[in-house]
Amino acid sequence: MSHANASPVANGKSATSYGALFSAAALPLAVALLAIFFYLKSPVFLTLGNWISISVQIAALMTISIPFAILLMAGKVDLSVGSMVGLSGVVAGLMFPHLGIAGTVIFTLGVGLAIGLISGFLVGYIGMSPIIVTLGALTFMRGLAQWLSPTPLFGFPEAFTYIGYGQLFGLPILTWIMLAVLCAGVYVMARTPLGRHTVAIGVNERAAYLVGIRVKLTVMLLYGVVGLGAALAGLMTIARINSAPSGTLGIAVELSVLTAVLLGGIPFTGGKGSLLRVALGVWLLGMLSNGLILMNVPTEASLMITGLVLVLAAGLDVLRTRRG
Repeated sequence: MSHANASPVANGKSATSYGALFSAAALPLAVALLAIFFYLKSPVFLTLGNWISISVQIAALMTISIPFAILLMAGKVDLSVGSMVGLSGVVAGLMFPHLGIAGTVIFTLGVGLAIGLISGFLVGYIGMSPIIVTLGALTFMRGLAQWLSPTPLFGFPEAFTYIGYGQLFGLPILTWIMLAVLCAGVYVMARTPLGRHTVAIGVNERAAYLVGIRVKLTVMLLYGVVGLGAALAGLMTIARINSAPSGTLGIAVELSVLTAVLLGGIPFTGGKGSLLRVALGVWLLGMLSNGLILMNVPTEASLMITGLVLVLAAGLDVLRTRRG
């Protein structure tokens, strides 16, 4: 009996295992190859100082991407995070003279949390489309920010802007904040019921409800946390640039977040994912931006390349979904 042809089952298993291997190795390999490429073009790219600089550049993006990724694991999405960054920056800029630094930070984070909870209520309890709700929130918050401050705000308290350039134990404060958010997210997903419930909702929302998970409340809380993360990112951003331009602050951040999360392997349908891989996706975007700057690539070309990366990330998501 000839064994020249493998069985269809064996071929299927082999293809699946190769697909899984490719899916797992693609992102780390892309990061490594990108690092080598930029090093060959500009040796300063792989210096410690430059990598610390990258960590500062991606700190705000990481701070949004982690809660956003957790929300996407539940099969939900929030496209308003860029406008939340802009609104929180404007709110903080306006409140510093009245509430002081601590009061302003607390108030701004509260605004982000409240708006996130409202979006979560509309999605979780009312059953509205996440895309419609958050696109509406995106437009509303951008308009509100521009109404509150038609001209850019600047000249924030020195003790606040120190967060944007100061260091602690040899690392920038913004980097420490980013790492704290990442560690908190990993802990929540690995060690708490909220993490298990989030994934269960993403796998099958109806089944999660039937086993006793409070689906509506969980979804609402997840949106609240995303709003909180976006507000924190807004504070981090204005501390770094010492300005809050209502028209441009946070513009297109949601696209960068979505790109990083899809690169990190979280499917748009939810149900699974790794925050560490999402962090690697954010790092890849940071490397790409930094490397293109070092190579003096024009801004227009940089935007086109970033757009292609988003399309690539979406393509990888489709491939993973079909393989699954």
